[in-house]
Amino acid sequence: MDSKQLGQIIKQQRKSIGLTQSEVALACGVGIRFISDLENGKPTCHIGKALLVIESIGLNVSLHAK
Repeated sequence: MDSKQLGQIIKQQRKSIGLTQSEVALACGVGIRFISDLENGKPTCHIGKALLVIESIGLNVSLHAK
């Protein structure tokens, strides 16, 4: 998975639960620009904030060794 794919998943989940970027940003204490950058796959987004957003919209991260 790369940052673009992760962004697409986040955007799909946000829309499926009926939230706007503004609502997610407010709930997570981040800016709308951060949500937009994250959904667009910007590879330099802060990992801590990204994980907060992921959790807040009902997703989780699972890591597997190759």
